[in-house]
Amino acid sequence: MEIERAGVVLKPEAPELKELYKRMERILLKEGITPLLDLASAQMIQERGVPFDRMCQESDILISVGGDGTLISLVRRSYEYHKPVLGINVGRLGFLTDIHPDDLPRFLKRLKRDEFRIDERMMIELSILGKRDHIVAFNDVVFSRPVVSKMVQLDVRNGGDGTLINSYYGDGLIVSTPTGSTAYNLSAGGPVVYPLTNAFIFTPICPHSLTQRPLVLPGEFELQIQTNSKSALVIVDGQDMYEFEAGDTIQIKKAPIGARLIHRKERNYFDVLREKLNWGR
Repeated sequence: MEIERAGVVLKPEAPELKELYKRMERILLKEGITPLLDLASAQMIQERGVPFDRMCQESDILISVGGDGTLISLVRRSYEYHKPVLGINVGRLGFLTDIHPDDLPRFLKRLKRDEFRIDERMMIELSILGKRDHIVAFNDVVFSRPVVSKMVQLDVRNGGDGTLINSYYGDGLIVSTPTGSTAYNLSAGGPVVYPLTNAFIFTPICPHSLTQRPLVLPGEFELQIQTNSKSALVIVDGQDMYEFEAGDTIQIKKAPIGARLIHRKERNYFDVLREKLNWGR
């Protein structure tokens, strides 16, 4: 893979990243890689930048500097360009952003020598039929009650033949990708699913029925979700929110293409779980 240009996006509202970016810029140029800084990031640190779409079009890879949220936002915004994304971790948890700033000089040398791997992660495509189409989610889609004092009812059907899969009544429902299984899904009692798996994870949030349990379905399923409640909320990756109401149909399916994440060749997912979740300690 020939890497000549790298688009860079910085965590929003973090002007303290200017010094790190200038250091990254020197390292990239030393390795023969021209950095293209996203215009919003550039304005934040008072540097020169290029519009986001142009940055994506002209870059061979994209680099997210921040935490997992910054990387998720970049993956979603750049979805149509399908460029590999490298995460530099300056956040707290770092499930997805596994390169520390101090490791960048060594990793970029390996990047130029093709000593890395690209993992393709399943994403979700969501449509509110007749209202909004082709919304993509990297981690999860959360269906939630509109106010704390009320519960929400959600009916999930197989989009192929209309068969009712389950009815959920409670605080809401998480529909997660395998990558998102270690996010809100895990906090709500859902299973950890290997991130390269092709599957949907349905995890009810505080269900009224104590017999409701998480459900894993093949990624080939196309699903439809409706509510009998007066209104409900759809929250995509904790970043975007939409309203839907009785009579609306939400269609969920596997997105046509997945996210492409750049990782060290030796990165082991189970090492990440033990480190981040303190398993076995």
